[in-house]
Amino acid sequence: MNDNISGWNTWLTAFDDWTDVSISEVHGLMTGLMTACNAPDEAVWAQVFEELSFGALPESALTLLAEEAEDIVFQLKDKDDAYSYMPLIPDDEHDLYERVMALKQWANGFMTGFGITDCSISADENEMLSDLAKIGGIRLEEDEIFEGGEESYLYIYEFARMVPVSFATRKRKAVKDIALISGLAIDAKTTKELQAEGKLPKPMPPVIDIMNQNNPS
Repeated sequence: MNDNISGWNTWLTAFDDWTDVSISEVHGLMTGLMTACNAPDEAVWAQVFEELSFGALPESALTLLAEEAEDIVFQLKDKDDAYSYMPLIPDDEHDLYERVMALKQWANGFMTGFGITDCSISADENEMLSDLAKIGGIRLEEDEIFEGGEESYLYIYEFARMVPVSFATRKRKAVKDIALISGLAIDAKTTKELQAEGKLPKPMPPVIDIMNQNNPS
């Protein structure tokens, strides 16, 4: 699927002035959240990104995110439609390195998005997340050959693609009811602000980074 049909170019345009993380990571975060929640409006999306200590999203990005979230929820609720879900990754005309890195970013975004839903998980789901974390922990230099080439990439892409399909059968709740947002007053301070004031501990380095430092590939 080319970049115009997949929506890649549309996302690039909408997020052109926002560079906190990649559009693949945002798409993964949105998907992870939408496997367990109903699609929120733009105001709630703005709250989610603020509480995650990201910069404010442009209006075009908020609008796209709200519209795409509705589509994803609708898609994942239907077993047949769910199998057509695709992570937001550049098409095959892009270098393999770029596609692998985008999938890595999508995987990390998904884990963040699903992680803030506060959902319990089954043993099978925990195993899938562990495997997805390995994709999120890929280390690859730009001039380095990805082991297994296109065949390996297609394998991990298909695995990642099926994670939201497998996770989307649970009962959904409102995003405003997750712990990250619930009870957040209009003048409430963000996690980043509270950390700066010394009222919350600084975040620990991601577990996957520590694992990779101890176990270099």
